[in-house]
Amino acid sequence: MFSSQGPSARELAVQALSSVEHGYDLLAPTFDHTPFRTPDRFLDATEAALRAYGPFRTGLDVCCGTGAGVRVLDGLCPNGVTGTDFSAGMLDRARAAHPEHGWVRADARALPFETEFDLAVSFGAFGHFLPAERPALFAGVHRALRSGGLFAFPIAAPPPVRSPWHWALTGFDAAMRLRNALWRPPFVMYYRTFPLEPVRADLAAAGFSVTTLALEEFGRRPDGSPRCRLVLARRLG
Repeated sequence: MFSSQGPSARELAVQALSSVEHGYDLLAPTFDHTPFRTPDRFLDATEAALRAYGPFRTGLDVCCGTGAGVRVLDGLCPNGVTGTDFSAGMLDRARAAHPEHGWVRADARALPFETEFDLAVSFGAFGHFLPAERPALFAGVHRALRSGGLFAFPIAAPPPVRSPWHWALTGFDAAMRLRNALWRPPFVMYYRTFPLEPVRADLAAAGFSVTTLALEEFGRRPDGSPRCRLVLARRLG
């Protein structure tokens, strides 16, 4: 799973016993060599799909990490790209790799932007937010977008109950809840707390109209439903 340039088992253990912020500060130098970085195929599929919804001028990557997601915004937002994250270590890596963009340290639950962007994206970060925190997250993105602006992110279908992946993810979440019950500071990272329909309802409550687009590059499940969708939340008003 990890390349020779990735973190050691000891480094991962130290990160897992840290807060989310400090854990990612520690992981930042090797993060791009782990499976946690969003794969390029997801980024490329998202960029290709979004081309039909432009034009866009400025873009925001929410929870940008080391900046992988700016490759989506680079090709879509000619007037400027900004990434925001609350890990200073991750932002340092993003800034070094992409000095031409703006980088802002901020908590995604209290974004410091006001009608500045036409497009916002986010990749692989929503497991760090408890369901009760989604309204603040979505309200901040809504506030950051101009009227009619678009918030887009991919969301995978849950694996079937009989799939080994279902039980692996369920087991991971259970282990994380046990860890957080026994150890402080908490490390919030869950794989099964961001289901599509509750997310759609929270986006609508925040002032978005919501549609989804099947990302056909990832195929379909036996029942015909897409394995991965792009959520398209358009700011109303």
